[in-house]
Amino acid sequence: MKLAIMQPYFFPYIGYFKLMNAVDEFIVYDNIEFTKKGWINRNRILVNGKDEFITLPLKKDSDFLDVNDRFLAESWSQDRSKMLNRIKESYRKAPCFNEIFPLIERCILFEEKNLFDFIFNSIQEIKNQLGIKTILHKSSEIPIDHKLKSEEKVISICKKLEAKQYINPFGGISLYNVENFAEQNIELTFLKPNLTTYLQFGPSFIPYLSIMDTLMFNDHTAMSEMLQSFRLLTDNEIKIELALISENQENK
Repeated sequence: MKLAIMQPYFFPYIGYFKLMNAVDEFIVYDNIEFTKKGWINRNRILVNGKDEFITLPLKKDSDFLDVNDRFLAESWSQDRSKMLNRIKESYRKAPCFNEIFPLIERCILFEEKNLFDFIFNSIQEIKNQLGIKTILHKSSEIPIDHKLKSEEKVISICKKLEAKQYINPFGGISLYNVENFAEQNIELTFLKPNLTTYLQFGPSFIPYLSIMDTLMFNDHTAMSEMLQSFRLLTDNEIKIELALISENQENK
């Protein structure tokens, strides 16, 4: 069984769903500390040819609470209408707008104030739209010692779910040790998504925007092809990448 684990992100970019589509089961962390200025409650869309943020307003609370203990602000009931209008005006001339905007609208109007549950619902909705069959789990529902951190926690989750292969995003290549996973009979590899360009409104392409941008400009066939556009690094490629990271750190 192939497994991946990610944080919850607000309408994440297509790389998130490439990883999801590459595994059998996908864990979304709900019992991790919320990080400000990350991608948990915000993302970027195309507005008049430029990338701009859309952000979920949060209720004021401790900065040290887990994601599943954070809530949307009371103003969200009004703010969501403004967000939807902004998205509508930005993409109403996109080729797939009529199909995709009702999906986005359904996600944003979802009646849930808990931050994690709100985001998790939208991840499930997008997953279904993309035809991804991967099983989703919330991390807190897996019976392990949740005080474990980083690599130890990942390995514990893999063992509990009897995963034989753990696939991590390429950006986290320096976080985990291949040998430590191998000792537990788990193959560790990394997914590197290919950057797939597509026609937006202008002559230049703005990459890494929210999945809603990709959906607005690409039909089902194009989206299916994009989900398959990645490669898994070989052991030798992992060693080369780690050596480059080490060399760059030494040169700083």
